[in-house]
Amino acid sequence: MTDWPTTPDELIQAQEGLRQQSASLWRPGDSPFEAGACFVCFVPGLSPTGAEGDAGWAGAVLWRDSQLIAESIIRGVAGAAYRPGLLALREGPLLEAAVSSLPRPPDVLLVSATGRDHPRRSGLAFHLGAILDVPTIGVTNRPLLAQGEWPAPDRGSTSPLRIEGEEAGVWLRTRSGAHPLAVHPAWRTDVETCVKVVLAVSIRVRTPEPLRQARRLARTARAKDQREDLSG
Repeated sequence: MTDWPTTPDELIQAQEGLRQQSASLWRPGDSPFEAGACFVCFVPGLSPTGAEGDAGWAGAVLWRDSQLIAESIIRGVAGAAYRPGLLALREGPLLEAAVSSLPRPPDVLLVSATGRDHPRRSGLAFHLGAILDVPTIGVTNRPLLAQGEWPAPDRGSTSPLRIEGEEAGVWLRTRSGAHPLAVHPAWRTDVETCVKVVLAVSIRVRTPEPLRQARRLARTARAKDQREDLSG
């Protein structure tokens, strides 16, 4: 895949096609892997769902051995308002541009979006991985459709998230006693790999560090540009 759909009907058709696609699973090897992450934020608007053309900032980072290796920031606009199951229309091209601006592709990419936890089992984390041809893992605060009981309170504890009996992800406790994260297998990843990767890059706080850094980068760029607009 090389292009992002631009209408809901086109996106739904693309997602139905993605649902049928498969590729060889990626596994972390013995040597340290490079984890990437990406995050996009927009100017808060009058509507909670936003609108097409909202100014947006997408940040992407490379992370290895507990160190930030590279980062990129892309400014652009939202392709659409937010609609559940159609997040790719709003965020997809900006996220692709940010990750593509890194000096090299990551071994695995963390995305603030779902994978198989989706009406057509092809959420933005899955779609972005297919576009970039990079293994992806979705990390969100809550599931989209899947349901499941929370895991035990210890770090590393998991419990399944299911849609109609099908496992679409897991709750993962990245910090003892903290709210668990919903972790979503996406392009070329499975639950086992997702849990291993997310725990490896979740160091001091609940949120995986690469994703936290990508979020910081995007929000800092937004704040800087807004200050400059006000002063100019």
